[in-house]
Amino acid sequence: MVRPAAPVARAPRGLDDTVVTLEQNPGRQVAALVSRVDPAVYTSDVAESRAGDVGWVGPRAVAHDAVLSWASEAGGVVPFPMFTLFASPDSLRAMLRERDASLGELLDRVAPCQEWTVRVFRLDDRAAAALGETSPAIADLEHRARAAAPGQRYLLERKADELRGAELRRVSGDAARDAFDALAALGERAVRDALPAAPSGARPMGVAVLDASFLIRRDGADAFRARANDLAADLEPRGFRVELSGPWPPYHFVRDDA
Repeated sequence: MVRPAAPVARAPRGLDDTVVTLEQNPGRQVAALVSRVDPAVYTSDVAESRAGDVGWVGPRAVAHDAVLSWASEAGGVVPFPMFTLFASPDSLRAMLRERDASLGELLDRVAPCQEWTVRVFRLDDRAAAALGETSPAIADLEHRARAAAPGQRYLLERKADELRGAELRRVSGDAARDAFDALAALGERAVRDALPAAPSGARPMGVAVLDASFLIRRDGADAFRARANDLAADLEPRGFRVELSGPWPPYHFVRDDA
C-alpha cells in the first residue's frame, strides 16, 4: 500500500515480469501496487503447495522485494505478503475503502522510516576462551586453580568445565539484551524474532543469540549504523559476531495491521 500519488510509471516490473499498476479509490489515503497475474497459476492452493519450491518462489520473492524497496524510497509503503490475492479490481477496491483510515495511519507512521536487521552470533570456541574476562565465576575458579595443589586444581578445573555451559548461555543472554536495548533506544519501534534451533555439530558461523529488527527514521540511519558498528567492536573480543543488514521496507512493523 502506497500514497495515491506514487510515481508508479517508474516502478520495477512485478511478478512474472508484469507491469505494476496502481489501484485506488478517488479521494482515499492509500492505493495498492498491483501485478495482474494468471488466475490459473496464482491461487491460494498453488501458492501454499509451492511454498517450499525455491526455484519457483525465489524469482517472485526477488521481484516482490524490488517493488517494495522502490516504493519505500519513493514515498513509503505498507508491505503486504507476496501472495495477497484478489479475485478482481472491485474486490481490491472494496478492501481499500474498508481499511483506508487504518492503512493511512500506518503508512503515516512507517513512511519516514526504514527497517534494519541486527543479528548476533556466539562463536563458541572464542566465547568460551573469553569467559575468563566475561564471567567473574569462571575467572575466580581459574585463578584458584592456578594457585591450588594438583588434586585441588583438578577439582576446580572440573567445576569450571561444568559451569562453562551455563555461563556461555548467561553471557549470551546479556550480550543479546544489551545490544537490543542500545539499538532500540535509537528507533521508533523494535522487535525480537524467535531464534532458530541450534544445529548439531560444527557451527562455523556461530549460534544465533539475537535476531532483531528496528524501525529507524531515515535521518537517524547514520547514528544507528555507527552504534551497531560500536557494538560489533565491543562484542567481537568477547566471542560474538554482529551482522547488520538493511535498509529494508518495514516488513516487521506492519504485521498486526496489514
